[in-house]
Amino acid sequence: MTQSKPPYNDLHDHLAELERRGLLTRVDRQIDKDSEMHPLVRWQFVGGIQEKDRKAFLFTNIVDGKGRKYDIPVVVGGMAANREVYGTGMGCSVDAIQAKWDHAIANPIDPVEVTDAPCHEIIEDGEILSQEGHGLDLLPIPVSTPGFDSAPTLSATNVITKDPVTGVQNMGTYRCALKASDRLVVRMATRVGGAGGYQHYLSHKERGDNEMPVAIVLGCPPYVAFMGPQKLPIGVDEFTVAGGLAGAPINVVKAKTVDLMVPAEAEVVIEGYVDTTKVEPEGPFGESHGHVALEEYNMPMRITAVTRRRDAVIPSYISQVAPSESSVIKRVAYEPLFLRHLRDTMSIKGVKKVSLHEPLTGLLRVTVITVAPNTPRTEIWRALYGAAFFKGDCGKICIAVNEDIDPDSPDGILWAMAYRSNPIADVQTLAHRGQGHGPKREAEGEEDSTLLIDATMKSPMPPLALPTQDYMERAKGIWEEMGLPKLTPQSPWFGYSLGEWHSEWDAAAARAAQGEYLENGKISLGRQIPWVKPETRFSPDQETPPKR
Repeated sequence: MTQSKPPYNDLHDHLAELERRGLLTRVDRQIDKDSEMHPLVRWQFVGGIQEKDRKAFLFTNIVDGKGRKYDIPVVVGGMAANREVYGTGMGCSVDAIQAKWDHAIANPIDPVEVTDAPCHEIIEDGEILSQEGHGLDLLPIPVSTPGFDSAPTLSATNVITKDPVTGVQNMGTYRCALKASDRLVVRMATRVGGAGGYQHYLSHKERGDNEMPVAIVLGCPPYVAFMGPQKLPIGVDEFTVAGGLAGAPINVVKAKTVDLMVPAEAEVVIEGYVDTTKVEPEGPFGESHGHVALEEYNMPMRITAVTRRRDAVIPSYISQVAPSESSVIKRVAYEPLFLRHLRDTMSIKGVKKVSLHEPLTGLLRVTVITVAPNTPRTEIWRALYGAAFFKGDCGKICIAVNEDIDPDSPDGILWAMAYRSNPIADVQTLAHRGQGHGPKREAEGEEDSTLLIDATMKSPMPPLALPTQDYMERAKGIWEEMGLPKLTPQSPWFGYSLGEWHSEWDAAAARAAQGEYLENGKISLGRQIPWVKPETRFSPDQETPPKR
């Protein structure tokens, strides 16, 4: 069928909506893609800017390190500079993202094939691909980590492969280093539980196929773009779940030189074949685990076509040390998966939220499980074990906390560990864990282990020693009236009860705040007693404390 305007946003629609919401910064001054672009955007992740104030950057005046100009714009942070940017792409509020994923996975919609596609408005194939300024050399692909990376690298990819036996396609986000105008090298995760594309690679090798057809898509409609980083079961065609997100079929078109279906509204499609008979050095590259991935052998790919829209925009994920665009995309996708696994699959009572720690650890190493008050100890430990083993590369350190602890506050987590856990009873270690995704790999044969910590309250505790919320809010109003520096409240910023408290003390506190401390003195005078050791606990419900 011939394509009409789809019932979902493409990348151009998405960028227009970001700009309308004040979530996009246009950069029209000249920017060097090889040494300036990613460092400029990186500052909003390491410069003390709050997540809500981070934006997508659209670069329209691009040169390379040799001063060569490019006509194609690049957007960095366009999919997930922050959660609001991600929510814009999902067409819903941040709070509704999890429910939308749940519904899409449960209600997939098959794609529909079209014959007239924007991604085929300009086509380069054949000998022209090897010429300077054509093929991959035409594309303004940034260097992601200047000072360490050895090549411009495709990062915001949806790499499409197909199972040679079942015919089911897979779509994953893999890095691809440019080597020539008609050659690049793809890195697909080979670890246990790794990339679906790598499983296809193994199948082709087992069949004796010397090559595997691949289509690398840059700039999908957001519903499709989010499929790459999402972890779905092997054998699920991501186009069907993207359709579930859109509530309508995704338009797909047959690639020009490989037997694969690609998103019709894609900005750029790079077609070709991965060689299954040999490998080529690739890297170094600043990876999403926060360390530089050193040079490794990976999959060379010969390019057979580069197709694009006339008005193409190329996306580039800013990854490397978290927080980053890459970690936001993964966090918003992964956390609902963990919660659904613990709450629905394992039927654990009391689990309210799962948070993957983001800064520096990149979601992979520290998992915080928030549980309701009075959750049974057995359920807390089931949750800790369940989170530790749900994904092989996540959950090296799993910590259970109560709902008053902000999982994004390291200080709050350390506070809970310091006052709510007894290491001899509330800490366990588990052996035989693989290294997973990180600067060390299980391929090196080095094992890791797991740490589980129950940092929940085991009994009522006295209140947090800060003024209560009403007094702090009253003081905040005075602060702002005085024109003092802008406040960014850090949790916890007011005191609250933790269970060990008496209503009589509320009354005494109210009198003290009203200047009536003398009345409190009269009450305590009437409770003087002899022969009790100082620092003996007093309770309003117990007139005479036990002698000791």
